[in-house]
Amino acid sequence: MNIQQQINLNGNETGYWFVSKNGRLWLPNGEVPVGNASQLGFTNLLAQPIGEWNGQTAWLICHEMKTAMSSIRSLLDHTEQSLFYMAGRAVQLSEFYRSHKYCGYCGHEMHISTTEWCCMCHNCNERYYPQISPSIIVAIRNKNNILLAKHVRHNQDNLYTVLAGFTEIGETMEMAVKREVFEEAKITIKNIRYVGSQPWPFPNSLMMAYLADYESGEIQVDTSELVEANWYHYSQLPKIPEYGTIARRLIEDTIILCREYEEYCHD
Repeated sequence: MNIQQQINLNGNETGYWFVSKNGRLWLPNGEVPVGNASQLGFTNLLAQPIGEWNGQTAWLICHEMKTAMSSIRSLLDHTEQSLFYMAGRAVQLSEFYRSHKYCGYCGHEMHISTTEWCCMCHNCNERYYPQISPSIIVAIRNKNNILLAKHVRHNQDNLYTVLAGFTEIGETMEMAVKREVFEEAKITIKNIRYVGSQPWPFPNSLMMAYLADYESGEIQVDTSELVEANWYHYSQLPKIPEYGTIARRLIEDTIILCREYEEYCHD
């Protein structure tokens, strides 16, 4: 991608406007604004083109608006998933620029590269790139049941989802899947299969999604991570993540496998 510099807006620029600060995005009326810079009040603000969406320039403005600064989670169920990905890029770049104003090696001011997503120090020539943290997420099937857990961070929402965690140094993704499942639920799994991935800018993850089958053990939850975890029949699930998330896709895929198992048993 041809990386473009930040410019002072003259008011004539048009496109989609991703206004982000502190991990949040300006979503008036719940939508990413589109239109003319002057009409939206952006004249003389610094902005950077970060790509295209729906045939128009996608602009990033690192700025705090007085109202309607929201999480980009509301964009997950948008018919165009690419909008969520573009919003995620905007939020992550905004946070990256905010945390890399000065060089960690020599303390001099950093500058945004025009050739790649990075910040550069003209004093010591050090380059810094946006951090992307690889993480795993896995749905586990036991015959016609799926393992769902209520995470500590989801307790108030009463949301149940599949297990997930960050990859550690020296691990393959598959090793991380096995370790995270055992650490959080004390069960072992087998038949680990890769499904897909999803950028997850909360704040900077790349989720690698897997399916797996139960092998052995009794569920014992890590109470620092989980409130509870249980096996649920595919037809009697609690509140689960919304469509558009990789977690929901894993659950839907597992439901299909559970139904196939029941049909096989009844034949």
